[in-house]
Amino acid sequence: MRLLPGAEPFHHTSQDEGPVGVLLCHGFTGSPQSLRPLAEALAARGHTVSLPLLPGHGTRWQDMAVTGWQDWYAAVHRELLLLAERCARVVVCGLSMGGALALRLAARQPGNVSALALVNPALTFPAAKGAALRVVRHVVPSTPGLVGDIAKPGVREVGYDRVPSRAAHSLRELFSLVRQDLPQVTQPLLVMHSAVDHVVPPSDSALLLARVSSLDVREVVLTESFHVATLDHDAERILQETDAFITRLVTSPRDKEDIP
Repeated sequence: MRLLPGAEPFHHTSQDEGPVGVLLCHGFTGSPQSLRPLAEALAARGHTVSLPLLPGHGTRWQDMAVTGWQDWYAAVHRELLLLAERCARVVVCGLSMGGALALRLAARQPGNVSALALVNPALTFPAAKGAALRVVRHVVPSTPGLVGDIAKPGVREVGYDRVPSRAAHSLRELFSLVRQDLPQVTQPLLVMHSAVDHVVPPSDSALLLARVSSLDVREVVLTESFHVATLDHDAERILQETDAFITRLVTSPRDKEDIP
């Protein structure tokens, strides 16, 4: 199946494979395009970077209708293990649903995930819509979607304008599982969330911060961007915050002892 222009995955291996690998997870109905500028900038700073295309994404919404959270999670889990084999530390970044996938990786693979950097992480599903999906998914193949929630004029997100009902129901299941796992998340955590987001409510980030067991936590409020902040006015700040977070991780006294 032909990919949408810009939806291609991105991978970069640093010359020494670096002390840090960075795994980036894109959002529901989106594509790697939403995180590609961040991925390329981190690669330019010498990190080994993996930004996979999640199954069912980046082509047409009908392809996504036959996938579920297990497929999306398996894809990022596979990339995590590959990075962990080559890098002393792996930082997992996630946008929206990608944040939920990153959190599940952290809870289930604590030995392979060193830290998390999340942008507008999604953890909840509208109650009424979720209840309706139990029936609707069997009779209504898709519903209108919201793609490109970006304040910056002229910027477009590559993704679907339809949401497959079965995939949405699976997303709801993922969120439920991740919320249960939050106390198991102990890694250093950077949470960057928009003050105005028309897709994910800021209360999702508040829920995350209240339930994780991480002791090293930094919260950054993005005041100039909507949901896809990585393509919005705050894109440079997200890069700066993420790069500084990674630098602090690998230069802390404890990590200096661990890295050959």
